[in-house]
Amino acid sequence: MLYFSRFKMILIWVAVAITVILAAPNLFSASTLAQLPSWVPKRQMTLGLDLQGGSHILLEMNQNDLIKDRLETTRDEIRTLLRDAKIGYTGLGGTGRTLQVRITDPAQLDAAKKALKTLTDPVAAGLFTGGSIQEMSLDDSEPGLLKFTVTDAGIKYRTSTALAQSIEVVERRVNELGTTEPIVQRQGDDRILVQVPGLQDPQRLKEILGQTAKLTFQMVDQSMPVQDALKGRPPAGSSVLYSQDDPPVPYLIENRVIVSGENLVDAQATYNSQNNEPVVSFRFDSKGAARFGQATSQNVGKLFAIILDNQVISAPQIREPILGGTGQISGNFTAQSANDLAVLLRAGALPATLTVIEERTVGPGLGQDSIHAGKVAGIIGSILVVAFMFVAYGFLGFLANIALAVHVAMIVGLLSLLGATLTLPGIAGIVLTIGMAVDSNVLIYERIREERRAGRSVIQAIDTGFSKALATIVDSNVTSLIATVVLFYLGTGPVKGFAITYAIGILTTVFTAFTFTRLLVSIWLRRARPKELPKAPVTFIPPGTKIPFMGIRRWTFALSSFLSVLSVVLFMTVDINYGIDFKGGSMIEVKSKSGDANLGDIRARLMELNIGEVQVQQFGAPNDVLIRVGTQDGGENAEQTVIDKVRGELQDQYDFRRVEVVGPTVSGELAKQGTIAMLVALVGILVYVWFRFEWQFAVGAIVATVHDVVMTLGFFVITGLEFNQSSLAAILTIIGYSLNDTIVVYDRVREDLRKYKRMPLPQLLNNAINETLSRTTLTSVTTILALLALVLFGGEVIRSFTMAMLFGVVFGTYSSIFIAAPLLILFKLRPQATADEEKPVGGGKAVAT
Repeated sequence: MLYFSRFKMILIWVAVAITVILAAPNLFSASTLAQLPSWVPKRQMTLGLDLQGGSHILLEMNQNDLIKDRLETTRDEIRTLLRDAKIGYTGLGGTGRTLQVRITDPAQLDAAKKALKTLTDPVAAGLFTGGSIQEMSLDDSEPGLLKFTVTDAGIKYRTSTALAQSIEVVERRVNELGTTEPIVQRQGDDRILVQVPGLQDPQRLKEILGQTAKLTFQMVDQSMPVQDALKGRPPAGSSVLYSQDDPPVPYLIENRVIVSGENLVDAQATYNSQNNEPVVSFRFDSKGAARFGQATSQNVGKLFAIILDNQVISAPQIREPILGGTGQISGNFTAQSANDLAVLLRAGALPATLTVIEERTVGPGLGQDSIHAGKVAGIIGSILVVAFMFVAYGFLGFLANIALAVHVAMIVGLLSLLGATLTLPGIAGIVLTIGMAVDSNVLIYERIREERRAGRSVIQAIDTGFSKALATIVDSNVTSLIATVVLFYLGTGPVKGFAITYAIGILTTVFTAFTFTRLLVSIWLRRARPKELPKAPVTFIPPGTKIPFMGIRRWTFALSSFLSVLSVVLFMTVDINYGIDFKGGSMIEVKSKSGDANLGDIRARLMELNIGEVQVQQFGAPNDVLIRVGTQDGGENAEQTVIDKVRGELQDQYDFRRVEVVGPTVSGELAKQGTIAMLVALVGILVYVWFRFEWQFAVGAIVATVHDVVMTLGFFVITGLEFNQSSLAAILTIIGYSLNDTIVVYDRVREDLRKYKRMPLPQLLNNAINETLSRTTLTSVTTILALLALVLFGGEVIRSFTMAMLFGVVFGTYSSIFIAAPLLILFKLRPQATADEEKPVGGGKAVAT
């Protein structure tokens, strides 16, 4: 185990060197890297929106718009086809997904079906369904009445094509804003995810994405005054539309579209040469220019309307034919609103309305504060862990610290290479793996000490220690990895960033602790040829400790049962402080522009806005305030209206540092995903432990883990900490950590079961726990030190996450000793030797437990 061929040593050092080189660019600024030669690696970690600022917006397509448009198109087709076929009809109209038309002459019914057959012909759906589908179905069961209904397959097809078109339009709109590296991608069947890093004005982005931008040029119907149309009924083929003015002005508009925005080839924000007001200049393609020229030639002296999303922008008079295919749109524009309209027109119209159902926006100032807090927590946590390892293991601890530095470099290097996004929980993941990375080293070193005490030589002890620790290292890390993989696939946003970082940390831990540390130890052995293991300055757990843990198992069972029942009762009777991730609503973090924040004034001003339940609290510094607004009854759009109202009320005195809006649709989905994630992780771990051990071990591990989860939920109820997605990530991580600890104890129990065939089970469990007590204690201490640094210096944003982790580590350590191990007695792992009173090998007195 300790022999390394020259080739293997070179490979290990090359791997370390490559990761260090890949990680190095993160130590320099972008301007410094730009001055280096082109062959030098320059790729840095991608910072998440919570670190560099920006917006995360989830848009949902309104399928009702698509159905409405399809029915309107079908109605026009029916009217045209029946008119061309000279077939009389009446009652053309419909509701929901169905259109109906009554044929006046029953003798023409078959001719009508033949004329309208094209409506029900299959269409080639191509990539979306892999073949053809029938968009419309015909029901002619009632005599003389034809009913056309949009099929489910037709809706799915229209949604898929519309979503693909919408993604292209959204990409063009976002790119027009001049932002760097935006992400626009499909999510599910009817959603689009938009992430724009470094965006300074998220409100403008939402306004641009929220507009359908359907531009049409239509004639104003001057056959009757608009007021008469409002009092009575508009003429057939005309509708009343309103302008964007305040108050809005009504216009009677002909439904017939002269030219639409589809015929535009360019639109630019310019200024009117006569009055210097902002306008939008546009240019049609040849088809649009011809149709616009013909319409204006035939209607000189009449009014035509420029309509955007069913609102009249302006209605100028046609003074002369417009034949050049160019024109101007004037209105009450500012320079920015004119530019935004030009952006919308150039990007094209959306086929359906997109509604913001989730928004997470972080200002650049908060991002810089988060980076600083993460760095401070990481440095302090690293110093504490490094110092502790040296105190606990002396020179061997020094070698472990070198491996720890390589471990961090490998995480950063791999994140840079993969282009993974580093989030604030991701920084927490790195700091946490710093505490857990030494776990494998502790396992190995404690095993080496044990083998040395058993009489083996230094070289034999080290070689055996590495060999015997390998299986335990693999088992303990696989259980953590299962929970992390579940977290990655079912988590979103920053939680997924934590999962990526944590998973990479688990994998690099195995390499640095087992392979790289072993290489360093082998080099030290060859050069120093020691006669004894290095002495540690402090011995935390004396060798030969014999604490009778099983003797108090009934007390610990009773205590854990009481606390578990109490936690469940509190969870069922006391409202846990759910974050907006799970109950919906809005969360806004603001910072006073001058002086301390006035919570009472903020609360009073927001209560006057009539936006429902409002909570205002200090968040960290005296000038930082966290505002929570409950879910609105008006649906997704109402949530966005709340943000606009709060911004309008407070923006003069406060900077908006973070905005999170989760609509009722998304919050319900996140709650469901969280429950599924927990169950999947537990089942996956149960299967793995059952495969590697026996069923008693698997069930015992799961019971102990469920105990830790229940305790953590009780902790959230009692402390009132916010329970959000990050809290869920903390629980899943606790599951992995608790199992990690339990597996180490179980692995020694399994080993002792083979060694001591007839030793009473309580005594065997006591021996196993005492033999692994140093490892359990030292690993817990290093992890707690790293988490304490996060709690004290990591900032308010991740405090609930780190507090839960800290609590979970303490109870995870407790449960692996006082719950997981005694359960093996309860499950009769060794039926012939489970009683406390059973005699040990060779007779004699009963074993004291």
